[in-house]
Amino acid sequence: MGTGRMEAFSDGVIAIIITIMVLELKVPHGTDLAALGDLLPELANYVLSFVYVAIYWNNHHHLLHACDRINGAIMWANMHFLFWLSLIPFVTSWVGEHREAPVPAAAYGVVLLMAGVAYLVMERQMVRENGPQSVLAETVGRDRKGLVSLIGYVAAIALAFVSPRLADLIYALVAVMWIVPDRRIARRVGS
Repeated sequence: MGTGRMEAFSDGVIAIIITIMVLELKVPHGTDLAALGDLLPELANYVLSFVYVAIYWNNHHHLLHACDRINGAIMWANMHFLFWLSLIPFVTSWVGEHREAPVPAAAYGVVLLMAGVAYLVMERQMVRENGPQSVLAETVGRDRKGLVSLIGYVAAIALAFVSPRLADLIYALVAVMWIVPDRRIARRVGS
């Protein structure tokens, strides 16, 4: 089967995730910049989470455009991926309210780690369905950035119990690494 329906469903879920995240933001209690300053940690966490969702949306788009067909296993892998993405608003809010607490910072990393693992599983299912000589298989190849990301998440989860801010820094660095879409796929499919 084609990828259109899965892409449309995923786009809708991701749009809802972003909407939930922005609705969780609190309005400042005052009308001056100082009132906004009190919310800067929560805003920073929102921006980081928005960037992560945007990165996944962008790469998901490119991945599906390199994929000729999907099957039931891919659809379930996609649902697994969307499940972990759907938890981002929850952990974003939790970390935003408890910036110095290690457990929320670690939970944020667990969600990012599991979203990364789920994306990798989905990607591998797509390669399996489309064949080793497919455009997708040739462009995905070895996913070094994906592996570095997973290692970064694991390190950040452990470091969250030493310094939640250091864990946040690692999460931000991994996001910066992914800001540019996966050019391997974009070059091959022209999307």
